[in-house]
Order: sequence, then structure tokens, then C-alpha cells
Amino acid sequence: MERILVTGGGGFIGSHLARHLYLQGNFVRAVDVKFDDYIEEDYCNEKLEMDLRIRDNCLAVTEGIDKVYNLAANMGGIGFITEVGAEVMHDNILINTHMLEASRQNKVKRYLFSSSACTYPTYRQTDPNVKGLKEEDAYPADPDNFYGWEKLFTEKMCEAYQRDHGLDVRIVRYHNVYGPEGTYKGGREKSPAALCRKVAETQNPGAITIWGDGKQTRSYCYIDDAVIGTVMVMESDYDKPVNIGSDRLVTIDELADMIIKISGKHLTKKYDLKAPQGVRGRNADLTLVRKKIGWQPKVRLEQGLEKTYNWIETKVNEDRESLTEFPEIEHPAKLD
Repeated sequence: MERILVTGGGGFIGSHLARHLYLQGNFVRAVDVKFDDYIEEDYCNEKLEMDLRIRDNCLAVTEGIDKVYNLAANMGGIGFITEVGAEVMHDNILINTHMLEASRQNKVKRYLFSSSACTYPTYRQTDPNVKGLKEEDAYPADPDNFYGWEKLFTEKMCEAYQRDHGLDVRIVRYHNVYGPEGTYKGGREKSPAALCRKVAETQNPGAITIWGDGKQTRSYCYIDDAVIGTVMVMESDYDKPVNIGSDRLVTIDELADMIIKISGKHLTKKYDLKAPQGVRGRNADLTLVRKKIGWQPKVRLEQGLEKTYNWIETKVNEDRESLTEFPEIEHPAKLD
């Protein structure tokens, strides 16, 4: 049994990762500024609500810890990270700076940083028929948003702590991780969850709105695969950034069609060409992670989407029933 800290343990990937490590018999301390509580069963030994932008909190949560999975971040879907820059960079730089230094001071044995495919340069992602992005493609640097720049900077900060202080570091670059028991509304959700919610909320027959023209492409990695890959990276001897994602490229139109088919509804699609849509195409090259880690995703997109849609549909129905039962809070976003 190891003593493991999962920061961002109230979020999507963090909560699933904490549960996986907890069920393996480890002592797991999950820390976040807030907890979504989409996972209903116990998934950690300690659940601490703390602000990791504060140095002393980082020192406290890393005390007595063997391994740190640092997933804490101010982040969201394309709409959020496109509109919010200063807050994202300010908060995440503070979290990551304090977490690295606290882990060094408390002699953490190994430290994993959760980076992102947003680190990859815009000039490599201008075509929907994009080639899979290899880890070395991150340079020369030109991320398309502030979130990506912050992630790339922190990768280098991890490298510096490894070189100067001997901190044993691992880095994963996540590519569009999706699945149930995660954010599906409120503006911070990723595209699969947003589309699942739109389909679940739309009466049959009807229409859903796609951001962009639907021809932009992405690859999607199911949460269970991402968790297993993350742990395999942590336990490996490889200490450079590696992709954790899928190399199956689909258009947003194709993604929406899959979800509509799963729902059994007869829905059409409308397009909002003024909405944020990010880079034109993004895909993961998995050559390095297969070679160095021995990992590759196993869950087919259709299977993962079915599980995700069924969970989100249940949550949407619960939300609808709650509004029916308490009509006076029909517009909670307008309340102070």
C-alpha cells in the first residue's frame, strides 16, 4: 500500500483516478477546491476541500505522501478556455509552482503532472485531416490558447525540478478524455458531454446546435483507458511527456451522429459558425506511449459514448424533475 495524493480529486479525471487507486488498496488523499460528487460511492480515504493556490495548503497535503498525481487545474471546454486567459494562467501557475516545491520539500518519491494536447502548436492543426501529433511536435511552441501555454510552461518547470532537485517526474498529455460521472453542463464541459446533454435535452423530433461547421476533427479517449494509462506512466521508468489519448480521428458531425443514434431520437443539426471551435484538427500519435509504456486505448468510441450518454440522460432527467418539483428555481443561473 502506498500513500497517494490526487489533486483535482473532485474533478472528472481526478475522481476516477482516485477511485481506481483506492480500489487497488492504496491510501488515497483526494484534494480539490470543490467536489462535484458525481461518484456516489467512497473513492478515497481522505477528501479535503482546500485551495491549492495557497502555498501552505500544498505543503500540508503533500506531507507523508509517496506519490503525487497533480491534476488540479482551472480549466474547462473550448468555450471556457477560449474566453478565460488571465484567471486560468494565474491560478494554474500558482497551483503547479506550489505543488512542485511542496513535493520537493516533503520528499515525495514521484510526481505526475497532467498536461494537455493544448500544448501542441496551432500550425500543426490547421487541417481536419491532421496527422497524429507526436510528443516532439510541441516545439517550436505555438499553442492556440493561454491554457496550452501554461501547460507547456509547467512541463518545463517539472523538467527543471527534475534536473536541479532530483524530483522524479512523469508527464501525461491528455487528448479529449470523456466518460460518465463528470461535468456535463455549466460551460466547463467538453464536447462529448456537451453534445450528449444537448441530445438528451432535445425533444424528439428536434434539432441540436453544433459549434462550428461540424467538419473540425478530434480523437477521444474513454476515461477508464485514460486512468489506466496514467497509472502505467506513473509506474514506468519513462520520464518525458507522453500522449494519453486515441488515434481514431472523427469529425464533430460524426460524433454528434453517433450520440443521436445512441439516443434513438430523430434529430437534425444546426451550426453556429460564430461559436468557439478551437483548432481545425487534432489527433494523437500513440507510437511513443505504446513503445515506452505498453499502453493503448481499448474502449471503442461507440461503447464509451453509449455509457456516457446513458449517464448524462439520467442526470438531465433528474434535473428536469427537480425543476418541475421546485419551479421557483427554474432559472438558477440568474440567482445571486
